[in-house]
Amino acid sequence: MAVTAATRHDWTLDEINALFALPFNDLLFQAQQVHRANFAANAVQVSTLLSIKTGACPEDCKYCPQSGHYNTQLEKEKLLEIEKVVEQAKAAKAAGASRFCMGAAWRSPRDKDLIAVEEMVRQVKALGLETCMTLGMVNGEQASRLADAGLDYYNHNLDTSPDYYGEIITTRTYSDRLETLATVREAGMKVCSGGILGMGEGAQDRSALLQQLAKLTPHPESVPINMLVKVPGTPLENADDMDPIEFIRAIAVARIMMPQSHVRLSAGREQMSESTQALAFLAGANSIFYGDKLLTTGNPQADRDRALFAKLGLYPEKRETCESEETQAGRLAQQAQQQQLNERAAELAVDAGV
Repeated sequence: MAVTAATRHDWTLDEINALFALPFNDLLFQAQQVHRANFAANAVQVSTLLSIKTGACPEDCKYCPQSGHYNTQLEKEKLLEIEKVVEQAKAAKAAGASRFCMGAAWRSPRDKDLIAVEEMVRQVKALGLETCMTLGMVNGEQASRLADAGLDYYNHNLDTSPDYYGEIITTRTYSDRLETLATVREAGMKVCSGGILGMGEGAQDRSALLQQLAKLTPHPESVPINMLVKVPGTPLENADDMDPIEFIRAIAVARIMMPQSHVRLSAGREQMSESTQALAFLAGANSIFYGDKLLTTGNPQADRDRALFAKLGLYPEKRETCESEETQAGRLAQQAQQQQLNERAAELAVDAGV
């Protein structure tokens, strides 16, 4: 199968399964070629995620400690004060984050809550950070209000394949999720959407999840690939561990299928070895969450991430919030092209014995 960086929305399941079936080294080599054609090879976009409203969610997502359906010993909290959110955003920026993501455990936001949320967006954006929110389902008016407040990204994961979805969630349909993504896109915001692996799904479900994400037009600008964090009290607390190699394969296939998206190594990093994380970066992951927590589950601390970055020669990607996504994409492509020229010059120097 030829290496291509072309953007496609018509991937068939047979094509995706064929990618997953490639010898591991061949798959990673292909993913790395696609990655370098679109991004600076060693730049990683860094985000920080804050839970702005925790617990008592009416949804029954079987993986989630915030669901009101399960007893996970999670303390329920009201919507955070705007000042506390801004304080956390300042700390995130000081630690090296370029994007600040805010999550609320709602099925959908109430209009009275949206007033405070809009102000959070405005004040965090004023710090020079990109802004992202995940608030559950939103309608057209709510999406427009968020966009007008300056929200850059809206996160709404598909979680798994359409066929397996009913095994994980019954309080919201797959079409609900797709409708929310369409609404957000129509309002002019960028999309952050991915899934969770290791929930008992089959290999075909992983292919189908990536197919659904790649069908979105345009592709999500951010694609978080999560490994299940097994939380006591949730129905999935005793799920079988996922093979790390299979997880890395999914990262690589996502990179090939969505060449210009940031593929985020997301939940589950706390349980991953440095070697597994290094393979994920080699497979094309170029975004992480930075900090102590992902909403309510553990995440490697910033000092550990900085040490790993230093060990691997990685560095935080610089993101300018005043740039459009097209300008950012052009700048990153130019950096990737310059990197290729530098590598070629180094090869010629070696051949010439310089």
